[in-house]
Amino acid sequence: MLARLRIDPAKKSRQPVGPVLLLVMVGLMAVGGVVTLVFGRSPPTRPVTAPLPVADASAASSQLPADAVLTVSGYVIPRERIELSPRFVGTVRQIHVKKGDRVKKGDVLVELEDDEYRARVLEARGRLALAEANLSNAEANLRRALELQERNVESAQVLDEARRAREVAAAEVMVARGQLALAETYLNWCTIRAPIDGVILERLVDPNELVAPQSFGGTRGPSTAFVAMADLNDLQVEVDLNEADVSKVRLGQRCRISPEAYPEKRYRGYVAEIAPEANRAKGTLQVKVQVEKPDEFLTPELTARVDFLSDEKTSAAALSTQP
Repeated sequence: MLARLRIDPAKKSRQPVGPVLLLVMVGLMAVGGVVTLVFGRSPPTRPVTAPLPVADASAASSQLPADAVLTVSGYVIPRERIELSPRFVGTVRQIHVKKGDRVKKGDVLVELEDDEYRARVLEARGRLALAEANLSNAEANLRRALELQERNVESAQVLDEARRAREVAAAEVMVARGQLALAETYLNWCTIRAPIDGVILERLVDPNELVAPQSFGGTRGPSTAFVAMADLNDLQVEVDLNEADVSKVRLGQRCRISPEAYPEKRYRGYVAEIAPEANRAKGTLQVKVQVEKPDEFLTPELTARVDFLSDEKTSAAALSTQP
């Protein structure tokens, strides 16, 4: 009976391997997945940028025209920019121009309210009329005193008083005329006219706006100018020369100007002004080149290239072949 219950040694050494093997296989698959996620991801691609080109001095020198010693870019500017300002505090009644308008010398640009100054003119005229009447009366008294003095009717003192009264009346007439002239001047200043032929570059005021001859500080004060204008037939190109190039430029030197907006255009010019003082911060010296015979293609603040020519004869020949 006991012999049946005894376990065979061969069967006793065997172990169930099915579940263990399954667990091992699952663990290996999990580890493999983690390794794939961590090490199998491809590195992000970065855009490859080409290196910036470096300016080549030899290439730049080869682009310099044969008849030029220096080429510099600058800005077209009017030789004179005029801002018309009021002579006294007033209010704009009407403005007759806008930005871009062409005006002639003497054209009315702005009108100020002038009721007060018209009244002052009337008052001054009245004072002048009164002073002239007093002078006329004093002259009549002087004539009578002279006649009586000749007849020995009046004393010399009466004659002297008549002469003094006439001189006082004449002085009062002179004062009244000056007051009238001053009142008329203020009245004329209420009408602002164009001092030159030119173009309105900027309109700085509107009707009913207060204007003053000087700023009182702050950003909400009255305007100090009506319009800005310039003669666009009198243009220059303003350039900043590097200190190393100053020796290549002289007053009166011939130049060739070409606006960047219209590279096919060519204009004659010459060095009209060299600044007496350099800009220490930028290491440059400002030079202004006068443009000869500018046209409508040259607009203030456009960029223009200036060739400083080496010889006047060469420049004249080169310019004569340009369109």
